[in-house]
Amino acid sequence: MTIPVADQDAALRFYTEVLGCELVTDVEVWPGARYVEVVPPGSSVGLVLLPPDSEIPVAVRLGTPNAQEAHDAIRAAGVTLHNDDLVRMEGVPDMFHFEDPDGNGLVYLEDAGGA
Repeated sequence: MTIPVADQDAALRFYTEVLGCELVTDVEVWPGARYVEVVPPGSSVGLVLLPPDSEIPVAVRLGTPNAQEAHDAIRAAGVTLHNDDLVRMEGVPDMFHFEDPDGNGLVYLEDAGGA
């Protein structure tokens, strides 16, 4: 799940120091696009802290064991994809972005143990 934040550093301090979340990822995906993800204690649901004007989509993030199979299935269902191919970048899982019928942003991310 994405949480829009005005200041990623301040948000990261709040979520880790105040709420006790664990930092999972803090990486500059490309120049000017920082991806920060934390996980609340006792949860497996990641929270992605992004500025509202980020080039990284503000979306609900879903895990999948195989991003390519998920991409193919979503395409076969006639869903419009924001990525013709999987997004593959060093340090982050393979992923792709699409929307549900109501325009809500969704991202499928390949789980670490996926194919």
